[in-house]
Amino acid sequence: MITLLDGGMGQELVKRAGKATSLWSIQALIDDPDMVRAVHDDYFAAGADVATTNSYSVLPDRLETHGIADKLTQLATLACEIACASRDANGSGIVAGSLGPMGFSYQPDKAPPAEQAAVGYANLARIHAPFVDVHILETMSSVDQARGALMGASVTGKPIWLAVSVDDADGTKLRSGEPLGDLLPLIAKFNPAAVLINCSLPEAVSVGVPLLTAAKVPLGAYANGFTGIASDFDHIGATVDSLKARTDLDPARYADFAQKWVDAGATLIGGCCEVGPAHIAELAARFK
Repeated sequence: MITLLDGGMGQELVKRAGKATSLWSIQALIDDPDMVRAVHDDYFAAGADVATTNSYSVLPDRLETHGIADKLTQLATLACEIACASRDANGSGIVAGSLGPMGFSYQPDKAPPAEQAAVGYANLARIHAPFVDVHILETMSSVDQARGALMGASVTGKPIWLAVSVDDADGTKLRSGEPLGDLLPLIAKFNPAAVLINCSLPEAVSVGVPLLTAAKVPLGAYANGFTGIASDFDHIGATVDSLKARTDLDPARYADFAQKWVDAGATLIGGCCEVGPAHIAELAARFK
């Protein structure tokens, strides 16, 4: 049985707002929470079973850099409340509390050590816990980065989905260069409820998913629709203008990739950046 995740939130908000800022998806929480709700509603209408909270970037280092560290609890709570309201209006569904990578996406060398990161993730997980059904640790790009997030999120006792990002040129490796297999001892220790590959090219995801079957936990996959990650998209304050969307990844072709993930054993399927409601509707038509 397939659990259908939603698609990308941040890029969908940028598209609807018609602008990109260095706060990315946080900007909509501040300026237009109703837009966030509309994106959740559209994914449920497309057939998604999961609403992933718009909290990927609601992280202490991201907010501190922008001078709004004091709004951490407020913004994290708001993101969870909006997702729950959409789920309730839909009448069913899972709310997954998104916890993104500290330091910066795709740059595991900038992440704080696991023990330090765990303190921040524990605080966020406690804020999310009254609202969410599961914590989803997204775009973890090294073993140590995944360890810190797992350590922190484990404090609530909620199920955890660990989503890792692989090298776009070599799906057998994390973005850190470490082999995917190096995650197996960590998975065995923390026993997450699922392990997924996210926010990588679908071609790389297709290589990586079969390698995680040895983890003996439910598998998932949700790729991005970027042409790749630009070299200057590497620090807090960078904007997504530097990332280009593919023009060859329409809903039908994306679903063809998803079929490969399902064939390899994945049961949680969705989309990441640049994968929108139309893609999720196509996945629903094929897999539900």
